[in-house]
Amino acid sequence: MKPATREWVRKAENDFKAASQLLRRRKDIVPDAACFFAQQCVEKYFKARLIEAGLSFPRTHDLLQLLNACLPVEPLWSAFSKVVDGLTDYAVDYRYPGHSATLREARTALEHCRSLRAEARRALGLKK
Repeated sequence: MKPATREWVRKAENDFKAASQLLRRRKDIVPDAACFFAQQCVEKYFKARLIEAGLSFPRTHDLLQLLNACLPVEPLWSAFSKVVDGLTDYAVDYRYPGHSATLREARTALEHCRSLRAEARRALGLKK
């Protein structure tokens, strides 16, 4: 694995841990932050996959755009288009007033993140 890929994976794993920990707490659950970190994990795994494949990508938080860039090397990932389109909003919109995530949305975001993370790790030859 390329060193740059490894660094993106490390960052993605930190985001995954943050999202997971935020939803494990019994008190003071922060759904907006959990959604944000779930989105960030997926974004970084997509970028890791692109780097490993030697493909460039734009500077963006748009998961659908990144997913589409991955499709030449991971065509089966097209099945995730609806999921990633929904996660994209958590990158920016939910970080500011006007949008707030519910606990249910946060759990769903983490569930989708978990699935996408597993696929990305498989594609990169990493253990679940």
